[in-house]
Amino acid sequence: MSAADEILDIVDENDVVVGQSPRAQAYARGLRHRCVFVQARDADGRLFVHRRTATKLVFPSLYDMFVGGVVGVGESYDSAALREAEEELGVSGLPSPVPLFRFLYDDGAGRTWWSAVYEVRCDLPVDPQAEEVAWHTFLTEEEVERRLTEWTWVPDGLAAYERLREHRATGRPLAPPDGGGLHRGTAE
Repeated sequence: MSAADEILDIVDENDVVVGQSPRAQAYARGLRHRCVFVQARDADGRLFVHRRTATKLVFPSLYDMFVGGVVGVGESYDSAALREAEEELGVSGLPSPVPLFRFLYDDGAGRTWWSAVYEVRCDLPVDPQAEEVAWHTFLTEEEVERRLTEWTWVPDGLAAYERLREHRATGRPLAPPDGGGLHRGTAE
């Protein structure tokens, strides 16, 4: 099955399942679904950063400071976070990613998904999935901050990163200026 044919749960503004749809149709029709974002750090605390392949359905060839992806039909956020992290990092035996918070990503142009943000430490040597990752490295937080204005980042990852910075500073994720993007606390 291709990524475009993968079946996703379609959810409402409260993250309640209201139907199912193939991934390509969900993207084309702007149907809200679920995604996971996992910030992976190595043993030195550096962040895994990568450039997505040109063949990705969404945000091809852009940089990202998270691994992750869509939550499959009937799959939990926690299961998807571990599955996606292991797939994209090319490892097995990763500890369960730690859930931090959820928020509703909505770019106002038909891209909207409930986003669960996690963190995980990866002490294993990575061998990223070639279909997902065109280039990768581990960078310090300071190096990532310097590159925020130099590289073109995936917008949903950038939104998650900004909320994660706020979460670490205050214990709560950043709410967007319009009051949207509800979050669900720190341990869901």
